[in-house]
Amino acid sequence: MKVAVIGAGWAGCAAAVEATRRGHTVTLYEASRAPGGRARSVAASLQGKPVALDNGQHILIGAYRETLQLMADLGVDPQASLLRIPLTIRFPDGTGLALPRLAAPLDALVGILGARGWSWGEKLSLLKLAAGWRIGHFQCSPQQSVADVCKGLAPGVMASLIEPLCISALNTPPDRASGQVFLRVMKDALFAGTGSSNLLLPRADLGALLPEAALAWLRQQGGEVLLGARVRGVTPSLGPDGAWSVQAEHGDGAALFDAVVLACTPQEAARLVQGSGPAGDTWRAQADALCHEAIATVYAHADGARLGAPMLALPADARWPAQFVFDRAQLGGPPGLLAFVVSASTGDSASLGAQVLAQADGQLGMANLQLVKTIVEKRATFACKPGLVRPAIQVAPGLLACGDYVDGPYPATLEGAVISGLAAARNLS
Repeated sequence: MKVAVIGAGWAGCAAAVEATRRGHTVTLYEASRAPGGRARSVAASLQGKPVALDNGQHILIGAYRETLQLMADLGVDPQASLLRIPLTIRFPDGTGLALPRLAAPLDALVGILGARGWSWGEKLSLLKLAAGWRIGHFQCSPQQSVADVCKGLAPGVMASLIEPLCISALNTPPDRASGQVFLRVMKDALFAGTGSSNLLLPRADLGALLPEAALAWLRQQGGEVLLGARVRGVTPSLGPDGAWSVQAEHGDGAALFDAVVLACTPQEAARLVQGSGPAGDTWRAQADALCHEAIATVYAHADGARLGAPMLALPADARWPAQFVFDRAQLGGPPGLLAFVVSASTGDSASLGAQVLAQADGQLGMANLQLVKTIVEKRATFACKPGLVRPAIQVAPGLLACGDYVDGPYPATLEGAVISGLAAARNLS
């Protein structure tokens, strides 16, 4: 078939590659001049020299099998591009959890028993909770929150482990995050096999991890990649063949396709499905009903600034909002560059930058950091709430959607995006 994929984020790249592998002829439209969507490279300047930053500091985990396989298929070496370390949620004072390099779930057991700063009672409360999750097959009522499924857990463990895990995986605070989605992430991370819980920290910029390789591969296979080509509309063709007309700002007139995959934001997809019929109206209503959470990444630099590990968790509150900090020098970046992540963030970039600098001084003893760039992704993820109804992959015959927000088991993650893109391509008919 002749297929249009609209959007070159990670979902769109996965859909375009998989559709091409299945013998379809693909045209990939992207409104911006660079691929990657919300996980892309951003040009910046550091001490007068150009530097490639990410629009948000991302973490992958070992359970992201589809993403890792797609990277390898496109010629990107995950071992060279990602720093693999056991799951570690350690704070600047050395307290917290660090799993050893053992087979699952023994690594979790030994890690919990050896966690620093927790009493034996706190450790036993976590083991009891995890055992209950496993006995219950990691299932709960769709209406339960993460706070609900963690009842009985010691407050110290809740604050130093569950809250950082929940905010990093679901970008939603535990009291209003989906317990079922969280349990699925815990199951796949801790009990899906050795290495599944490993943290994979990007050593290359996000564009090089997958999107740029996907576009190069598509061009080699004869696919058409149109950057800077915003799609104005997608409408059913008047002919009897069930084709779809795509009107884009790139080129003249409209192009006809046998099928269209919407791999853009839910807001943009909702705009494009207007006029696709009753099924499209239902889909659009579900997409419009999604709420969103912001993520801010504050880049700061000082000569000689260095962390004791590539990544540290930070005690966060309304005054000091960052939950994690990354040492970019230990991940292949410039010396002295740190990336602070504020998930579910509020406030503007100026106030967030000032708060983070104060936090770095108070918690890390770094008073000489200078702001490099603050990036606020206002619609970084959908709010992964209990009982959330997410739009389906199928919009109408010949019209599909993919993205980390469509119906699926995962929250808004790179793996969720890739899985949905592959699924959309496999549902082309």
